[in-house]
Amino acid sequence: MEPAGSEVEIIWNGRRTLAFVPTLLADRELVLDASTAARSGAAAAEVAHAAEAMDADYEPLARLLLRSEGVASSYIEGVGAPVVDVVLAEEELGGPPSGAAAWVAGNLAAVSQAVASAKGGVPLGVETLCEWHHTLMRGSPTPERYVGVIRNEQGWIGGTSPLDAHLVTPPPSALSVLLEDLVAYVNREDVDPVAQAAISHAQFEIIHPFGDGNGRVGRVLVAWLLTRRLALLVPPPVSVAIAADVAGYASGLVLFRLGDHRSWIRWFADAVASGGRAQRALISNVETIKQQWRDLLVGEGRKLRSDAAVFAALDLVPRHLVLTSRILSDELVISRKAALATLHRLVQAGILTEQGKAVRQSCGQPASLFVSRDLLGLAGSSPLR
Repeated sequence: MEPAGSEVEIIWNGRRTLAFVPTLLADRELVLDASTAARSGAAAAEVAHAAEAMDADYEPLARLLLRSEGVASSYIEGVGAPVVDVVLAEEELGGPPSGAAAWVAGNLAAVSQAVASAKGGVPLGVETLCEWHHTLMRGSPTPERYVGVIRNEQGWIGGTSPLDAHLVTPPPSALSVLLEDLVAYVNREDVDPVAQAAISHAQFEIIHPFGDGNGRVGRVLVAWLLTRRLALLVPPPVSVAIAADVAGYASGLVLFRLGDHRSWIRWFADAVASGGRAQRALISNVETIKQQWRDLLVGEGRKLRSDAAVFAALDLVPRHLVLTSRILSDELVISRKAALATLHRLVQAGILTEQGKAVRQSCGQPASLFVSRDLLGLAGSSPLR
């Protein structure tokens, strides 16, 4: 098995070492054998099956799925925060987002941005990758000069420098040609979709075009590709499957670099299939929880059963996860007083929990926060609990 690339000499702080430059995808024989093609096809079928479970009112479920993907992708890189803090950062309910929660929320925003552009049918460009990176790194400690721009310094993976790194990534002078080649491959429509996502992601990780955040941008690329090529409303949370087997993920990427693209594609296809199953499970669990809520409300007596605002609020919970009287008032076009009363009724019914106070809101006193513990558990589901 021949490595899919070559080593070039670089100088780092006056010392010589070697960097790995991958073979251009246009120059690689990336054919699939029968076994690999079958695994890839099975993964696409699993994702299609999951997509069929999305009903016309898919937006709340899509938000939960994208949040699950964003949380898992950040977790793989060692970035984590309580899900309720992530939601507060997304909604900016506690002021401008900061810290780990803001970083995870940025991951969700980047995935959402990618999915929207995939549906729009616009081809991928290097500038698109830079836009995702800029969105992703919101709230991160990365210096601004590295955010949303291709690196102009030497990069590496693992270790403290290129001298002891696990992998020394291509020198800056090689990035332009490598990225042009990657983008050309990503925009193709004549190759197997799941294999294309696997290959594109692995090549992106080797190129490592940014100073930080490459793993997460690479997984955003997966979401973009699967959404585009499989005509999805929302991509499966593949990062949830990757987070459950980080060692297998890392090994697969090494195999791809060593020239074994088929083993990597098979592993990746299984992760995509697992993401499809996770999507179906989440949809089923949300429907079960919502039915349990309706049963609770029906059992609360005629007055509560006749309160249309209470039932309307239930449909907002999966979309927002954290509700305030302002959010509910705006969404249902009712007064703040009526919205707060509705939220308290849902607390009394055992559906919501009053979380505490937001740091601030645009005017008046800090808003009380109301959350569904059941849905928060799904949004940060295994292996992240």
